[in-house]
Amino acid sequence: MTALTPSAPPTPPVQPERTLLLLVRHGETPTTGKVLPGRAPGLHLSGRGQAQADAVAERLAGLPVSALCSSPLERALETSAPAAARTGMPVVEDAGLLECDFGEWTGAALADLTGLPQWRTVQQTPSSFRFPGGESFTEMQARMVGALDDLRAAHAGGVVVCFSHADPIKAAVAHALGTHLDLFQRIVISPASVSAISYVDGQAPSVLMVNSTSEPLAGLVAK
Repeated sequence: MTALTPSAPPTPPVQPERTLLLLVRHGETPTTGKVLPGRAPGLHLSGRGQAQADAVAERLAGLPVSALCSSPLERALETSAPAAARTGMPVVEDAGLLECDFGEWTGAALADLTGLPQWRTVQQTPSSFRFPGGESFTEMQARMVGALDDLRAAHAGGVVVCFSHADPIKAAVAHALGTHLDLFQRIVISPASVSAISYVDGQAPSVLMVNSTSEPLAGLVAK
């Protein structure tokens, strides 16, 4: 009788490569919640904002960070600095992560803007609005999403921490969720919060976390 040759064990399926992007809003500044600072230079973190930046860096402990990227504005770079110190990695400035260009509204008090008839458009149909002399929300979203696409391609399979601003992060999260831009104002992005988006080639992105201000981040690599 011929002995049967044992069959080889089945080859385990290849797990698709996943890239994780963490979107961090900068910490508080002296004008947070009071004015639209936009891209005006010279705005720095407050004492509370610096403490928030330190807390973000602590939350990165145990996470295999591949790259740190930041909007070139001071408040974002200052938020990224503790993370750079903790990880020993440089921060790469990326203009795609910049705040929306508010044009003539740059530096305006929110209390004054909320009384304008255009403010209703900003809140209810932002996809149709362009800031006078500045950027439209549609352009901002396209810029931000394009920047994130470039970063995930450059760091495929890695973890990239991106320091940016509230509206660009809200727009990126809305895009990842498949939510129309006119609904993006429903998303809350607090100072120094972290939102996490997972990307796998050939699949829709997965939003793992939105507006988190306290949860440890190391567990994201297992989700």
